[in-house]
Amino acid sequence: MEMDTCKASCDPERLDEIRVVLDQVANKWSIMILTLLCDGPVRFNELRRQLGNITHKSLTEALRRLERYRLISRKVLTTSPVAVQYEITKLGITLGPPLSALVQWAQDNAAEMLAPLPDFE
Repeated sequence: MEMDTCKASCDPERLDEIRVVLDQVANKWSIMILTLLCDGPVRFNELRRQLGNITHKSLTEALRRLERYRLISRKVLTTSPVAVQYEITKLGITLGPPLSALVQWAQDNAAEMLAPLPDFE
């Protein structure tokens, strides 16, 4: 593969801004949360169940961060008991294609990346 095929256009004047945005989108849980919300609104406990080994605290922090950056919205449902539902925003939807590509890449390359290397064992 030639290096030109993986080169992203990046304005050097905006590196700090780009880093902050990527820190919010590409952290441990954000990609998976956004991917799940692309299918429609999901309640907190359902998100936690689908994500598996995430703690209540970590999920709460991740959801607050995504809400703070306007990628998801939070709605308190007046059901009994009260529930909280999260939904991807219009801005969050714009992440759909790159997130789908990244998740697909992870699925396609997981075996190779996670295979042990003799030098690192």
